Amino acid sequence: MTTPESVVRALAEPTRLRAFAAVVLGAGTLADIAAASGLKVKDAGTALSKLREAGLVEGEPARPADLKPLAATLTESMPAGGLAPFVRGDKLISLPVAHERRRKILEHVASHAFTPQTYYEEKEINERLKAWCDGGELDHVTLRRYLVDLGLLERGGGLYQAQPLPM
Repeated sequence: MTTPESVVRALAEPTRLRAFAAVVLGAGTLADIAAASGLKVKDAGTALSKLREAGLVEGEPARPADLKPLAATLTESMPAGGLAPFVRGDKLISLPVAHERRRKILEHVASHAFTPQTYYEEKEINERLKAWCDGGELDHVTLRRYLVDLGLLERGGGLYQAQPLPM
């Protein structure tokens, strides 16, 4: 089964990437793939075999596999509204520098991590934000500070309250 991970893994190796590019550009035989990619025939053959195993190339002569179902899956899982470079699923990858885009990303996190008008203890806030930060560039403390600074979380009396987002 072709997954986003298997595609990245297959194309991360430069020889396979060059061979795949040759196939996409119309090379179908091993000799054509080697010539178009600048690879030795043996290296092109090895790359072509790995690309077939990964489900990226099919048939004889070689042609790109139909990756439309994979593309549809990726598109469905990506957040809308320009969030894709910064958010993957329920993980915050990074924050943009531009204030308006940063606010939009932080509103997205707040709306998915907290219920408006609900009080949370700091421990629970930290747990919820740690889950968002796992594997990203930010830590939960910085993220919490940004949410408070923007008024998306209010702090007082040892509790935090999630604020409703503007419409």
